Amino acid sequence: MLINLNQNKNLKLFKIISEVASRNNQSVYIVGGYVRDLLMKRKASTDIDFVTEQSGIELAGSVAKEIDPKMKVSVFKTYGTAMIKYKDLELEFVGARKESYTEDSRKPEVEGGTLEDDQKRRDFTINAMAISLNKDNFGELIDPFNGVEDLKNEILRTPLEPAQTYSDDPLRMMRAVRFASTLNFKIEKNSLEAIEQEAERIKIVSMERIMVEFNKIMLSEKPSVGLQLMEETGLLKLIIPELIELKGVEEVEGQTHKDNFYHTLEVVDNISKNTDNLWLRWSALLHDVGKAPTKKFVEGTGWTFHGHEFLGSKMTKTLFQKLKLPLGNDMKYVQKMVKLSSRPIALITDDASDAALRRLLFDAGEDLEDLFTLCKADITTKNSRKQDKFKKNFEYVAVKIKEVEEKDHVRNFQPPISGEEIMGMFNLKPGREIGILKEKVKEAILEGIIPNEKEEAEKFVILEAEKLGLQKV
Repeated sequence: MLINLNQNKNLKLFKIISEVASRNNQSVYIVGGYVRDLLMKRKASTDIDFVTEQSGIELAGSVAKEIDPKMKVSVFKTYGTAMIKYKDLELEFVGARKESYTEDSRKPEVEGGTLEDDQKRRDFTINAMAISLNKDNFGELIDPFNGVEDLKNEILRTPLEPAQTYSDDPLRMMRAVRFASTLNFKIEKNSLEAIEQEAERIKIVSMERIMVEFNKIMLSEKPSVGLQLMEETGLLKLIIPELIELKGVEEVEGQTHKDNFYHTLEVVDNISKNTDNLWLRWSALLHDVGKAPTKKFVEGTGWTFHGHEFLGSKMTKTLFQKLKLPLGNDMKYVQKMVKLSSRPIALITDDASDAALRRLLFDAGEDLEDLFTLCKADITTKNSRKQDKFKKNFEYVAVKIKEVEEKDHVRNFQPPISGEEIMGMFNLKPGREIGILKEKVKEAILEGIIPNEKEEAEKFVILEAEKLGLQKV
């Protein structure tokens, strides 16, 4: 099968590489994801992998020299690869190789090989296709494992025996799930069974590498596809068992609760329709994570999950640490979203006080809109009448909050009087009294005791300072 590269925007580059390889008496082929996406007519990747049956490092050096003698070549001798940046592209060159693995490592022993050897070591048939850039068969598709057919049938299948493929490099199990989720392909039956069989092997993969694939699943159009596959194959239990704890429905005295695991998957899908923010999607994934340890049946009340948001927020930090996710502002953002996830619902009453609205405004700050996006995604009832009612209620709360915000200006507000000003008013040095008075001002504004204005805050501080035995100077 011949692939017409004449209309390809990278044709000039491919011709240069072809010419350089020919002069060096080297073979050269485009392999992997670029070939797959080209055949699927997807947006072309900016990463292009090239295989030669000789030295990839040598070929990269020659290509770079041909394009620009000053072009930098990044060499990775351990892996026999080299990478150059050309315009908006990253071009990686590697020598074709055979691989053999040991039981306790996904780092293979490598030796030189043919193109066929290199194709055999690929994860899936759809990624094992190559396009020749050699002069005698330029543009020829080399597809020994019927990857084209699997593309047409939207099937994920391994080139060789699946259990061995996954045992050799267990990260391929996560990649299978990721491609199923991002491409909406089905994992072939034997391959799916092999993932279940080899799931425990995922433990030898670094959590950082696992999370790269997991986050790609989370950013897919419908993350539940990948999350459910991870649950079915046992991978999720090994990576985030806290989510599996949400599974199941208990019944006491004829009263049941919803299955919080499948509810969570629905919430993640719902929010993914409205945001590409990875950490807001993570907030949806973890918003009910505290429900399993707080679940309790109370006589006369039914099932309760008191304090699950607070516990879930604490669990978020532990999970981020365990999963090697960023521990800075991204984690704090998810913690905040989880902690506040039920607050807007509590305000859907006619008698919700302005103080409660002010506190939500203050606590959510610039993330208020994201919080409302999460709360709306949390509506998973199939009853359209109830859905409409919940959504109208949220709109009602949004209007009330807007009114309070315009009146009191408390979103992200800084107290109108600073610690330095308080010290000056009472001739104080830094100490606990300053913190006490600043906190009292904040509480008074949030409770609506005083307006968010400097003059009123100063009067209030003088009165509160007298209670502490302090006099204005």
